Amino acid sequence: MERFPEDIYTEPANVDPETLANLGPLRLMAGVWEGAKGADVHPVASGREEQAYVERIELHPIDPQTNGPQLFYGLRYHVFVVKPGEVETFHDQVGYWLWEPATETLIQTLAIPRAQVAMATGHAAANARSFELVATRGSTTFGICSNPFLEHAFRTLEYRIRVTVHGEECWSYDEDTLLMTPGASEPFHHTDRNTLTRIARPTPNPMARR
Repeated sequence: MERFPEDIYTEPANVDPETLANLGPLRLMAGVWEGAKGADVHPVASGREEQAYVERIELHPIDPQTNGPQLFYGLRYHVFVVKPGEVETFHDQVGYWLWEPATETLIQTLAIPRAQVAMATGHAAANARSFELVATRGSTTFGICSNPFLEHAFRTLEYRIRVTVHGEECWSYDEDTLLMTPGASEPFHHTDRNTLTRIARPTPNPMARR
């Protein structure tokens, strides 16, 4: 069980406004990235289908966030995914990557415009170059919430993402989302993976710009 301080109101003193200097393992992910060799495997009526994709991810620092004594540094992100040679968005996703230095906790929040949200968590050292986060259906803290149709037709049991930072200019991810469809005896592993290359530096967080 997690232990929390008795004083749940007093915020930390002398918070460093420079988010980029306090992001722990997220530091090298800040910026604008593109990847042209994405690989998606998703369920279809006949079983499974593989789809290549092109991706752009923007990750920009936000000002430090507090919940009383709790302190987060983070990146606001937006993911754009298209099929090769097409313009229409194949996947759109927004959210935050958060780092809590005091507990070495990582959190990813995500929302997609098919009416689904999730929050995943994991732990890693501040200098880690690889880490994994997990969200589980039914959890009241790090869980998954879907609209009624998705809960019926493509019930998400678990979301898992593993990130590997290869250096200043490259990182990759491997996602595995467990889906249960009507009539299936086993969950379907909906997977996505890609390698991203930096195309632009991050925009400093508003407080740091001042």
